[in-house]
Amino acid sequence: MAAGRRRTTAIAAALAGAALTAGLVGGCGAVDKALDCVRTADSVADSVTDLQQAVENASDDPTQADASLDAIQKDLDRIGDRTDDAGVNKAVDHLDRAVAGVRRAIKDGDATPDVTPVTDAAGELTKVCTP
Repeated sequence: MAAGRRRTTAIAAALAGAALTAGLVGGCGAVDKALDCVRTADSVADSVTDLQQAVENASDDPTQADASLDAIQKDLDRIGDRTDDAGVNKAVDHLDRAVAGVRRAIKDGDATPDVTPVTDAAGELTKVCTP
């Protein structure tokens, strides 16, 4: 868990630095959008970590996975409403489909669904948020 948080923090710091650099070149609007993307990608990364743990501990509390999926969906809605970047929108759509797939698996009775598509799509979002 600590290694995942350190990785997420390192990614967020790198993205924030890149966003600030981009802002010096592109103006305040670009900085705001880039930082928004960074914050959301970081929040999604935390929610994905929570989802992975919830799936691992599904026998203890099966509702944790739903709560993690809800948190990811909330972040996706927020970033989707704030960007006009085609790459970010594509990554958001990919992650949205991955979340829907995990939700469907849980609804169909899979107590430990494969969250790899969610993890992969979250990584894609992190990449496109790097200017």
